[in-house]
Amino acid sequence: MNDFIQNIDAATLIQDYAIPWGTKIILALVIFIIGRMVVSMVVGGIKKVLASRGMDEILVGFLTSILRWVLLLFVIVAALSQLGIDTTSLVALLGAAGLAIGLSLQDSLSNLASGVMLIIFRPFTKGDFVEAGGATGVVDNISIFTTTMTTPDNKEIIVPNGAIISNNITNFSARDTRRVDMVFGISYDDDLLKAKKLLEDIIAADERVLAEPAPVIALGELADSSVNFLVRPWVNSPDYWAVMWDTTETVKLRFDEEGLSIPYPQMDVHIPQPQ
Repeated sequence: MNDFIQNIDAATLIQDYAIPWGTKIILALVIFIIGRMVVSMVVGGIKKVLASRGMDEILVGFLTSILRWVLLLFVIVAALSQLGIDTTSLVALLGAAGLAIGLSLQDSLSNLASGVMLIIFRPFTKGDFVEAGGATGVVDNISIFTTTMTTPDNKEIIVPNGAIISNNITNFSARDTRRVDMVFGISYDDDLLKAKKLLEDIIAADERVLAEPAPVIALGELADSSVNFLVRPWVNSPDYWAVMWDTTETVKLRFDEEGLSIPYPQMDVHIPQPQ
């Protein structure tokens, strides 16, 4: 008799609980798995469409990332509703939790907002050489919270987006041309016009120097121990450093050949003799 009752209870348990809940769990898993596949297909399709229209790679990645998480949230809510969970209460709970998390993560949310501004207004993009947030380097990636740069000596720097937005941004790659600012000094005893003509010849001989705007070579300062010339040629941005270094070397070599000296600061010390 007891075995019969136990069999009936087990059958009732399976029929009333195991089968319905098992079905709900399976359907919820099916919804979640299929939903993820659909989300991946939709996001992938939108990403291809945006990329085909020439939209910036960073902006495409940012928009598709947000879209992916929003769609996945709908999939999760749909899967949970299949289990009989009150999704209205769940959404309210998530909203309250989001508010609490937001208050405790104000700096992170500031970086998030700054990341959105960087991607929308685009003061720089991937591959630009910039000075921002106290760091200088080539931009490798702009994510939601941080920007990754590579320094000229191949170090990776991760800068919070909030630090970038709240400070000045210098984009060295924003313009096609740049002006190279150099200063060369000669002794007060040297031939002023000879030195100026020599500097003009050096700049004119460099094919990387642009004709327009015209280079400036002028006497800039009568300093304490030297007469300083301002040499300011315009070049294409990729040639900036090469022109600066090559010109500096050439000036030193030509000045030595022509007997022009590049003075260095000196101090005369006078020691009074005892009477």
